[in-house]
Formats: sequence, structure tokens, C-alpha cells
Amino acid sequence: MKSCLIVDDSRVIRKVSRHILESLEFSVEEAENGKEGLDRCAESMPDVILLDWNMPVMTGIEFITQLRQREGGDRPKVVFCTTENDVAHIREAISAGADEYVMKPFDHETLQIKLQLVGMA
Repeated sequence: MKSCLIVDDSRVIRKVSRHILESLEFSVEEAENGKEGLDRCAESMPDVILLDWNMPVMTGIEFITQLRQREGGDRPKVVFCTTENDVAHIREAISAGADEYVMKPFDHETLQIKLQLVGMA
């Protein structure tokens, strides 16, 4: 079973994402900020990370920058999930190491397509 870590400060987004991912047969872990997400990755590196951009404690960009520097941190596919939709934000996310980008709010089909694009669905 593939594993996914949802890193988002919104409990609602985590709940909706978990429901979609579990229907796609992922095991799911959650973190409500980037620091907690990095701690989870240190315990067990997931196959996929759904990552929010704007969070307290540590932003999504700070999270992915630190993740990619860790041993094994190049392995997870990272999908940024955010309300930021301008080209500059997308470019920044990709250059920081994101594999894909999805706009909030998203539905089952949209997330499944993004996971297929990164080879995880």
C-alpha cells in the first residue's frame, strides 16, 4: 500500500484529502504544519506528500527545501495544494522541488489526475 502524508493547517482539508486518498487505497498520515511534517518524514518517509503553501510554524516552501536536503528526501512525490495560482508561485514551488501543483478546492477526480501525473495513482 502506498503512503501519503498530508501537511496542511486546515483540519477540513486534511479530512477531505484523507477521504480521497483512502478511497485510492493509500495509507494516510497527517501533520498540521511543516515542522510536524518533517518529524513524520524522519519517522517514516512517505511515497507522496500533499503540501499546503501557507501554514504557521513553517511554510510549504520551507518544508520542501528542508525535505529535499535530507537523506531519502528526494524520494517522495510532492504535490503542492494551495489557493496561490499565479505563475510565479507555481514556478517557485517547482524549482523548490515540487512534482505537481493542485488548486484548492480540489475534488476526487482532480487529485487522482495529479497523482497519476506523478506516477502514484
